[in-house]
This record gives sequence, C-alpha cells and structure tokens, in this order.
Amino acid sequence: MPTIEKVQGLEILDSRGHPTVACGCWLTDSTQAWASIPSGASTGKAEAIEKRDGDPARFNGRGCRIAARNISEILSAALAGKAFDTQATLDNFLIAQDATVDKSNLGANALLGVSIAFARASAIQAGVPLYQHFASMIGQTPHRLPRLTVNLFSGGKHAGGQVPIQDVLLVPLSARTIDESLSAVAAVYQSALELTSRKYAMRGLVADEGGLAPPFADAEAMLEDAVACISAAGLTPGKDMALAVDVASSHFYIDGQYHLDASPKPPLDSRGMIDRINDWVSRYPIISVEDGLAEDDWFHWPLLLQAIGDRALVLGDDLLCTNPARITRAIQTNSASALLLKVNQIGTLTEAATAMKLATAAGWQITISARSGETEDDWLADLAVGWAGHQIKVGSITRSERLAKYNRLLMIESQTGLPLPPRRPR
Repeated sequence: MPTIEKVQGLEILDSRGHPTVACGCWLTDSTQAWASIPSGASTGKAEAIEKRDGDPARFNGRGCRIAARNISEILSAALAGKAFDTQATLDNFLIAQDATVDKSNLGANALLGVSIAFARASAIQAGVPLYQHFASMIGQTPHRLPRLTVNLFSGGKHAGGQVPIQDVLLVPLSARTIDESLSAVAAVYQSALELTSRKYAMRGLVADEGGLAPPFADAEAMLEDAVACISAAGLTPGKDMALAVDVASSHFYIDGQYHLDASPKPPLDSRGMIDRINDWVSRYPIISVEDGLAEDDWFHWPLLLQAIGDRALVLGDDLLCTNPARITRAIQTNSASALLLKVNQIGTLTEAATAMKLATAAGWQITISARSGETEDDWLADLAVGWAGHQIKVGSITRSERLAKYNRLLMIESQTGLPLPPRRPR
C-alpha cells in the first residue's frame, strides 16, 4: 500500500509562458514521481478554481506560488505518513482538505498536482505502465488507443480572435494506427502551410495549441480551406480525413445572441446558430461539433442534438466542465452525445473518472483533452489509453508540449499493438 512521505509543489511555466504547477510525490519506500498540470485559456464558468497569486508585479497576477506552497506545506503536512490503498482514497482526502465545492481554498491546480503525482508514483511502485495503472483505477484492462483529433486552424481565444470559432481539427479516418494517423495529418498540415503562404501571404505562425491562424474572412472560409488542404494532400475528405470543430460559442454569446458574423451581418439567435451549424455539417465532412452553443443556453442544446446528432457528435466542453452534476443534467435533457474530459476542470482523477463513467453509461463518446496551456509532461496520453477514450484532443503537431503526448502514444502503440476505435465515416 503506497504510503506518502511528502509532497512538494513548484511553480513552473506552461507552453504560453504562464505559470502553472508541478508536484513531486515521495513514498516511504523511496519511490518518487513528478507531474505537471496544464491550464486553460478558454475556460467554462463551472470549472474548478485554479489558485493564482494575484500579485500584479509577477506574471500579471497569474503566479502559482501560493498553490505550490499549499502543496509543500499544507498538503504535505496532512499527507505525511498516511497510506492510501486506492486513488479514490487519496483524492477524497484531498477534497476534504480543501473543503470547498470549487476547490477554491487550496486550488484545483494544487489538488490535481498531488492526484496525478501520486498516481504516477503508485504505478512506479507497482512496476506497471502508467496507462495500465489508470485502467486499473476504473476496473478495466487497456484495450484500445484513442483516435486523434488534431488542430489544423485556430481562431477565437487560441489565436487572437481573427474568427470567432476556436479550432478546426483533423480526424484521420482511414488510418489504422497512430503512426499512420500522424503521417496523414502531417501531409495535410504541409498543404495548409503552403495555402497559408500562397493565399494569405503569411508565414506558418501558430496559435496556442499549434494550429495555423491566417486571417480567414469568416468561419466558412476556415472550413473550406481545411477541406481544400485535405484534398491537396491526396486524401478524400470524409473518407480518409474528417473534420471536428470547436465552436466555443460561449465566447461570442452576448445578451442572448451569437455574434458569429462580422458587421454589418446581424447576430444569430439560438435557432439561427443551430441552423448555421446544421448547414456546416451538411456541407463539410464534420463528425464532431464542440460547444456549438453557449454553456448556459441549456434550452436549445437538445435542439442542436436533434438537428445534427445522427451525423456528428455533439460534444460538451464549457457546457459540462467534466462536472458530474452538469453531465447528469445534460443526460436527463438529452443535450449532448459526447464528453470532452479535462481533468483539471474538476480537480482530481477520481472525480474525472466519475464524470466519465456517467457519460459512458449514457452511451456517449469520450474525448480526452489537453489544455491550451500545456507542459512537456505526457501523462494525458496514458490517461487516454487507460480510460479507453474514443478520441484524444491534444493540439497540433508542431509544438513540443503537444508532440510529447503524440510520441507517448506512438511508444504505447509499439509496445502493445492496441487498435484504434472503429471509424465514423460520413
């Protein structure tokens, strides 16, 4: 049974140069492990609260020294000498130490740092790969790899808002392995680099998650260019390569209207937004739509699912925030068909597992997701394999914090030979 000797927090920098938290966990048998925690830019209102310093003289108030100190002092003192036979026992202890619903006392970033570091130390102590340890947490055996969803073009909060929608992603369909998937994505990405240079006279500068961000005229231009890049790479849109769209509608939903189009076009009401998304799904090879409506537009989410659910996943991110209460509401109201699972939205592995089990029991698909502020840590790849995610959303293929996860998937694939999930052709 793993017994904790101490935990230690450290303020580090994420991929955007913003502070985040790393945590070290030492067990009494000298086993030790570290984990780094991501941070989001496009965040839902129901997410667990990151602890930030608020000192404007350091990192514009976004420092994480208090969260790191909460690990090194408060949590380390509380955990020292205690044995935890399961991840749930440890996580429930952390939740009790924080004693708030939203993790605002010690910080979700502090709690998740300890949660992940303990899981990694436990896997090392048991002599098993991390993905196998994650699988054992939920009573499973690893049986598949996730299908990739890879950023091609970015807008919204990830790219300065040149278009309102946040990301258009590639989903390799005909690829049979992670290796083949990355090769196909790389071919389309190279086509996109050429298009960006030729059509927009821009270098291949990238957004927060590595997607290209030329000045598209509107969302339709973004989608049309993505389809053109698939064809230019010698692949068939909808057969070899599909699209996923992260609309992130909450960020342009103002006073009950969706400001998707530039002036002088009027904003859309909720039904108009559903009609626009339905048109996209009809015209383009889109198989997943994330946050097509705003996080509080609950009344209209069932209508969106009715409109496109037979052709594309209706994926909830800001709507759900990996929060069991919001997932339960979405299931009861028939508002979504897939969960975007971000562990730091809820604060511990155990709570994220509860969220995933609820969604799975409802027949939903699961997309395991990174954040815009990532680190070089690769535990997310192991989580996606251990928890049998249908998809993984990491970012593009041009930044090391993204490639760390893809390269880890390649390693797991080479060691296990696990298959990808069934395809969803259009």
